[in-house]
Amino acid sequence: MGGIAVAGNMIVDKIKIVRAFPGRHELTHILSTSDSFGGAACNTGMDLARLDETLDVKIVGVIGDDADGDSVLNFFRQQPNIDISRIRRRGKNAFTDVITEAESRARTFLTFPGSGDEFDLDDVDADHLNCEIFHIGYILLMRTLDSPDPVYGTKMAHLLKRIKDKGILTSVDVVSETGNRYQALVPPSLKYTDFFIVNEIEAGKTVGLELRDEKGAINAENVKEALKRLKDMGVSRWAMIHTPEGGWGLDENGVFHESESISLPEGYIQGTVGAGDAFCAGALYAAYKGKGMQEAIRWGNVVAACSLSMPGGTEGVVNMEEALKRFGAK
Repeated sequence: MGGIAVAGNMIVDKIKIVRAFPGRHELTHILSTSDSFGGAACNTGMDLARLDETLDVKIVGVIGDDADGDSVLNFFRQQPNIDISRIRRRGKNAFTDVITEAESRARTFLTFPGSGDEFDLDDVDADHLNCEIFHIGYILLMRTLDSPDPVYGTKMAHLLKRIKDKGILTSVDVVSETGNRYQALVPPSLKYTDFFIVNEIEAGKTVGLELRDEKGAINAENVKEALKRLKDMGVSRWAMIHTPEGGWGLDENGVFHESESISLPEGYIQGTVGAGDAFCAGALYAAYKGKGMQEAIRWGNVVAACSLSMPGGTEGVVNMEEALKRFGAK
């Protein structure tokens, strides 16, 4: 097998735990600080490498030609099965202030896109990827690839078309943001996407549906409709939605699947940064290993549960065999 290539944002996360979110013009106390690494390439790439140390994980993208960029490379060097030869360097590296409220664990993000905005079509050598699956994220957080393309709608869609033309399966993730850019920037790429694995916010805004009711509960019927619309937009194999409550999906045969999230003991969750990317890594690894969607959702939930055990984006992820043993999944 040729492994998995993971492309996209590589961000230094500057994590701050605060007593409470302040109101405008108000002050709050920072209880602790730490640095971690985020973005689709860092999180999903490292998670995949930790799930299986025999898996060839190739990282693709642009990082800063600065100290933060050096830190990103050193982060990837922790795992010998990660290939960083396809990373290019220029500009200032992206960083995000991740603010987490101590008691509720709610998060907010302040991001500087930096070198992620530099990532362009020519930064991916499609002829020499040598992989079975190409995963990229995040749409809405990569200015150049989000820009218009006269033929394919966006440059991201153009890139995915190039990859598919090489016989490689494609996977796409989206960032959560406020605003209404989803319906303009996401659908063009879905025509060239095999696996679309996103949370309920991203899926809902892409298809124009509210996936939670007025009380905040998941609306199961709207989730099913959203999955159908995503498939109608072009997703060829798996459309999947993950939430804290569990995962849902519509497979290549139009069959609906769902699985509840892992029940965790009180006090277990140390941070939610990277949990969505962890779910994505588990699901993609299942796809790579030839598993069906039901198993993929289960693996995604298990890997996400591992991720929640640590405050950073990837530190809690262990190899897949251990993860399944830990949570009793078969």
